[in-house]
Amino acid sequence: MSIRMAREEDDLVETHEINVTPFIDVMLVLLIIFMVAAPLATVDVLVNLPTSTAEAQPRPKKPIFLTVKSDLSLTIGDDVVARSALAPALDAVSAGNHDERIFLRADKVVTYGDVMAVMNSLRDAGYLKVALVNLQSDGLH
Repeated sequence: MSIRMAREEDDLVETHEINVTPFIDVMLVLLIIFMVAAPLATVDVLVNLPTSTAEAQPRPKKPIFLTVKSDLSLTIGDDVVARSALAPALDAVSAGNHDERIFLRADKVVTYGDVMAVMNSLRDAGYLKVALVNLQSDGLH
């Protein structure tokens, strides 16, 4: 609170003004601190991904299942397919419909990198709608 003294009058007059400059300075310093500290808080975070408890979606009448077995061999339905012949085999099964959803199943021992390689092959073949298939969890884990 500041007081202004008038020479002609003996009454003290209060002015109701707040000096916001120190407040702005403090806020800018805090902003800089958070901008520097925020990226450091998210580096090298270990992740243990949970199982899915999402509601099961209705299956199409004739789904296309692409399976990656533990030995990294690929099957479409029950037919074994070579990686180089994946695109033509999918075109034959889907009748060339690239909007068809491909249900991708992978064995537990298949690494994430191998699954991503298969997904890249699907993308290169023009199949962008890929659904990952998993076992339904009871939600207790």
